[in-house]
Amino acid sequence: MEPKQAPGTTGNSTNNMAADNTATNKKPQQKENMLVNILLNIVIPTLILTKGSKEAYLGPTWGLIAALAFPLGYGLYDYWRTRKINLFSAIGLVSVMLTGGISLLKLPPEYMAIKEATIPGLLGLATLLSIYTPYPLVRTFLYNEKVMQVDKVHRALEQYNNVSAFEKSLSYATYMLAASFFLSSALNYVLAKVVLVSPPGTEQYNSELGTMTALSFPVITIPSMIVFMGALYYLFRSITRLTHLHWEEIIIGPEPKP
Repeated sequence: MEPKQAPGTTGNSTNNMAADNTATNKKPQQKENMLVNILLNIVIPTLILTKGSKEAYLGPTWGLIAALAFPLGYGLYDYWRTRKINLFSAIGLVSVMLTGGISLLKLPPEYMAIKEATIPGLLGLATLLSIYTPYPLVRTFLYNEKVMQVDKVHRALEQYNNVSAFEKSLSYATYMLAASFFLSSALNYVLAKVVLVSPPGTEQYNSELGTMTALSFPVITIPSMIVFMGALYYLFRSITRLTHLHWEEIIIGPEPKP
């Protein structure tokens, strides 16, 4: 007669070991450090362009290359770390390469102003056009599983027969989201036109480019984020009204610490 196994021992040991190994091997995705992001994308490039591009240090050309190397390197590192193409990181890389190309080719500052306005302008246009597709971009930016419990919201919308009303709210939120991109486009163009006045390839031009980079956060990012947050607030308010759920029941909370 074979000896009986004690409850909860060998019978489940293999499964438990497998689960433990899976839990051990499954590493939580490391969150982006915003301080490092700001340092590498704004602070350090600004300091190099305004201070390090002088003839006594790196000079205009190498100062520009060194300044652009930080955001470019950070974007490549972010892709290597996550193994995913982040839309904003990809746009940032394209923007950095265009900035370097325009500056090194010594094209007139007008080209830089056009470049600064074109990227967010295209995003705004794409956001508007996405309304007529099965995948509106508002779902990518605002209404997604990383921000809220989409399945729970959809079940509640069906329960109260408010699916079509919510689709209209999504369309309005899309217009607001597109407005934030168009605002960014306009502010980018004005800032570039006002700040960049010297010929490319000069110490003065690099200093102006650094000033524009430093001013981009208070002059462009903050107003655009206000409009963006307004769209998010409108969407949350519509969801709570149409689903009869409190926002705490919808929003995704922080992951519990192990």
